[in-house]
Amino acid sequence: MDIMDRLMITTATFFTLCIIITIIVPWSEAAGQSTGNGLHVGFYSRSCPNVEKIVAEIVSKAHQDDLKLPAALIRIFSHDCLVKGCDASILLDATASHEPAEKQAQASEMLRGYELIDEIKDRVEEECPQTVSCADILAFAAREAVFLAGLPRHMVPAGRRDSRTSRASDITIPNPTTPFDEIIDYFSRRGITIDEMVVLSGAHSIGDAHCSFFDYRLYTFKKDQPQDPALNPSYASELSKTCPKPNTLNPAEAKQRAVELDPTTPLVLDNHYYLNLLQGKALLQSDQTMVTDPRTSGLVQQFASDPESWARRFAKAMIKMGRINVLTGNVGEIRKNCRAIN
Repeated sequence: MDIMDRLMITTATFFTLCIIITIIVPWSEAAGQSTGNGLHVGFYSRSCPNVEKIVAEIVSKAHQDDLKLPAALIRIFSHDCLVKGCDASILLDATASHEPAEKQAQASEMLRGYELIDEIKDRVEEECPQTVSCADILAFAAREAVFLAGLPRHMVPAGRRDSRTSRASDITIPNPTTPFDEIIDYFSRRGITIDEMVVLSGAHSIGDAHCSFFDYRLYTFKKDQPQDPALNPSYASELSKTCPKPNTLNPAEAKQRAVELDPTTPLVLDNHYYLNLLQGKALLQSDQTMVTDPRTSGLVQQFASDPESWARRFAKAMIKMGRINVLTGNVGEIRKNCRAIN
């Protein structure tokens, strides 16, 4: 299973940020204007004026019982957008072609949050039948997840429509050992710049990773160098306590072993991710590479010292990611059930 795919945003919880961050997204970027692909803020102001309130209420209530929910929602939204566009294809159980759907791919097995999206969709359908797309519901839910993570709400342009197709074979996401140039190219082909890739990677300040995704850095990094020298030695020692050498645990227990991505503030969506990178405390090898690559090292240092700068840019990057290959107008459909085409 691809590691980076699992870790785009893995399950995690959030505390309120210890720093009060005010994010002002420029009006031209987030409100009152078309985004250039048919999306705009307030898309449902007449047809379903309470939809964003409904999403916020349901997500907030669910969060009370599941503090790891925000990361799950951000991750499923990111996964949907980065695979083939923000079209809710990740939510489909099957399609007319009977091919395995995206959610059936091995790389998708750790995704969760589908039931909550179902609950939101059912409630929205009661109020506004066949009006709000599953793709927009997912975007609104991800925004609420960011808010529950401790950052201010950002405005979400809407108007997406739902895909009628979903193929497991479409899922081709890099893993942490993928050459850095290939990772950059992957994001570039989706309209995400190197800078925006670094910004969005800050979401790794929350979540956890199963030992099998990184234990090679502890024990089998190279034939003549078992441990990755980029790992902070004391951090590596702590990791080994939770993640012993492979095959020393029974498979069931090994599968449950996980480590928080951020050892400092594991429950907060903040800039400590970048501080950790500078200290050699990144679980993912691809993340650690951002410290040494000259194209990204400057931004890592900037965000490590300026949390407000990162937070502002994170909101804008989330908005931009939410525009990737969207379906609008008469393309696609408005599903009645997010799990099935009409």
